[in-house]
Amino acid sequence: MHDESRTVAWGDLARFRHEFYAALTARADALFELTDAVLCAEGRVTSLVDLTLQAQHRRGHGAMYDAVNHGWLEPGRFRGALASLPLPRAAGGRIVLAVDVSPWLRPEASTSAHRLFCHVYGRAKNNAQLIPGWPYSFVVALQSGATSWTAVLDAVRLGPADDATAATATQLREVVTRLINAGHWQIDDPNILIVTDSGYDITRLTFLLQDLPVDLLGRVRSDRVYYPPALPRPAGTMGRPSRHGPEFALARPETWPPPAHQTSTDTTRYGSAHASSWNQYHPRLARRGPWQGHPGELPLMAGTLIRLQVHHLPADRDPKPLWLWTSATTTTADHINRLWQAYLRRFDLEHTFRLFKQTLGWTAPKIRTPEAADRWTWLIIAAHTQLRLARPLVNDLRRPWEKPLQPARLTPARVRRGFRNLHPKTVRPASAPKPSHPGPGRPPGSKNHHPAPRYDVGKTVKQDRTRKHTG
Repeated sequence: MHDESRTVAWGDLARFRHEFYAALTARADALFELTDAVLCAEGRVTSLVDLTLQAQHRRGHGAMYDAVNHGWLEPGRFRGALASLPLPRAAGGRIVLAVDVSPWLRPEASTSAHRLFCHVYGRAKNNAQLIPGWPYSFVVALQSGATSWTAVLDAVRLGPADDATAATATQLREVVTRLINAGHWQIDDPNILIVTDSGYDITRLTFLLQDLPVDLLGRVRSDRVYYPPALPRPAGTMGRPSRHGPEFALARPETWPPPAHQTSTDTTRYGSAHASSWNQYHPRLARRGPWQGHPGELPLMAGTLIRLQVHHLPADRDPKPLWLWTSATTTTADHINRLWQAYLRRFDLEHTFRLFKQTLGWTAPKIRTPEAADRWTWLIIAAHTQLRLARPLVNDLRRPWEKPLQPARLTPARVRRGFRNLHPKTVRPASAPKPSHPGPGRPPGSKNHHPAPRYDVGKTVKQDRTRKHTG
């Protein structure tokens, strides 16, 4: 790599480490060194106490636990630091954001508050489960091409009183606002694309974010029904005008009109991919759920339907058609191709979740309080961000059976493998520990007269019923 590019990379890494340390307003030294221990540890992180044995963590295990339980990271300042970093772009220089929820499962932690029933997929077909845990909503920036890298921009723990759609809309609004304030988006730039999976109410999100320069793209179930604008009424027709045209049932091809665009693309992973699109289609909304208290007439949220059919899947499974809906109402054939390709890049977020849990040890600690879980989550995000910034700086320490890779192709795990050699050259704002002595602890034979309270699992705020009560 050119010396100028390496200098820029060193500057970005040093600036982020300074801003990360500045965001730690309580137990800053211990939390900062704990993050360095995560980055420099050999192999997977399996427990917090093992990290105190790393040379980068110069404090004892008591200081580490005190920092995790009673330290403080200013979320607003840290989120601003993440938004100010260089942002990856998709094809055409467009900003593509993906949002998804990953659970921190705590099925037996009865003394941990704010746990919800998290949906977890089993290994077998139709073997999904609901397991107590803390669900975290992540927003990341994606890039084009096959990669396991994402830029994590935000994380929010969903609480028992939160409405998932409203909380996600608020989170996305704040992320987009920070990106605009950081100068990543200008007036003449294309709208920011937000990609979601089928678990989100894409129509409601579009309505809540319609004042922002964003387009939403999400997968929809194959049994949904959409409608075009109503046809003009014949002259002299009585009654209320219809708001919906003829139905478009995704599961019934006989209801499909000719598509506005059709494209065919050869891919290396899925074979030939055929995409068809229909413009100006909206779902029929009903006054229930999030629309129950909507004032006035329900809106018509028009968008574009996309049907994607691939030739084969990598696991030799039957390739079923994929249906997408985007809030963009006017599209071209090239735009349609970029949209479904951006949706496939959403699965890069799954690689980030796997790295967080299996390598960096995000869900490994048995933390009791949700506030401590939030602090540990921010530390993991800080570690992952430093790996992304150090990507062009580390040397590839490959195993004998691994293929050599160019710096641009290094995976996050292989960058972490070489970070310990990079660490002595980085800025280290944490001060040296002061001599101290451990406290006496609980006297031998004494009992704990203040047991931890136990909490129920699930929502604490019930939705209003949509059915009218009689009698």
